[in-house]
Amino acid sequence: MKKWLLPLLFLGLSFTGFAQVKKANSNHYLLVGTYTRGKSEGIYVYKFNSSNGKSTLLSSAPASNPSYLAVSPNHQYVYAVNEDKDSGAVTAFAFRPGTGSLHKLDTKPTKGDHPCYVAVDKTGKWVFAANYTGGSFTLFPVAAGGSLKAADTVIAHTGSSIDKQRQEKAHVHSTVLSPDNRYLFVSDLGMDKIMTYAFNPATGRIKPAATPFTQVAPGSGPRHLVFSATGKYAYLMNELSGKVMAFRYNKGALTLLQSISSVPADFHGFAGSADIHISPDGKFLYATNRGESNTIAVFAINPLNGGLTSKGYSPVLGKAPRNFNFDPSGRFLLVANQDSDEIVVFKRNVQTGMLTDSGERIKAGNPVCIKWIN
Repeated sequence: MKKWLLPLLFLGLSFTGFAQVKKANSNHYLLVGTYTRGKSEGIYVYKFNSSNGKSTLLSSAPASNPSYLAVSPNHQYVYAVNEDKDSGAVTAFAFRPGTGSLHKLDTKPTKGDHPCYVAVDKTGKWVFAANYTGGSFTLFPVAAGGSLKAADTVIAHTGSSIDKQRQEKAHVHSTVLSPDNRYLFVSDLGMDKIMTYAFNPATGRIKPAATPFTQVAPGSGPRHLVFSATGKYAYLMNELSGKVMAFRYNKGALTLLQSISSVPADFHGFAGSADIHISPDGKFLYATNRGESNTIAVFAINPLNGGLTSKGYSPVLGKAPRNFNFDPSGRFLLVANQDSDEIVVFKRNVQTGMLTDSGERIKAGNPVCIKWIN
């Protein structure tokens, strides 16, 4: 046995363990999508240090309103919506890790107004986009080299709900794939429904699932959906009601377990809830509220039944927390405050789930989406 192995073995570290420790202390690429109606010009790429929460700007890529981003499973490509009214589109980029830059490949129309969400399936062969104003979603095949082929599937929703201003028609807000990549869940704010589609990743064929939709309470406004790492539970953020709904999940079907508020009991304004994510350790769920609240709610997840218990609420130290994400280490949580042109970096207590200000800030014009490339 080589002598240099002895210290590692003494510490109980294998080669794999050493690689994991090294990775935990490494830098990561942080991608920020924005609205370009103000100070921003497109997508920005930063180097983020998970040991101290500091970041350095590396590059930017011009794009029109790239308000939501998705990274391919192999981390070689990035897809950005262009959230425009009459020319809604998705733009494909190749990511170059040597320089941390994005190289534009092509842009394809979504055939729907204001695409606000984009997702890549687990094979990397299909890209989905949600057209908010268009009330539809679009499926793109991915060509060799990461570029997009023309959209061959556009499915439009029809329906409305009780809020005559926000729910006068269908408004598709997200396209989320199930953990097994076999179902697509389309949250429709205008219809108060989560539409469910069976998806064949080999052919790209999509059709209504055996349980074609999940109805939520009138006036809820379904926005974003996230699955637990186990695949047993799913959690829905409702924009209009500010409620988080917990579901049991099984083979394309969602069964409601719980509905809990993401704002304090004494708050009576408009929540304007936005994003929802589960911490990397699977122990906590977080949800942002814009409107008059500007907070992020923290919930503990019961590992036995998926239920949520409120742990508290943290001010986001800015305005309109549109999107947030955890750094790959899970020690930091970054909040994109759209209306204060800043990303706030919070430290996350991995034991309690609560957040404290790290003091670090990332200046960015109208930041609305945070993604990572490791």
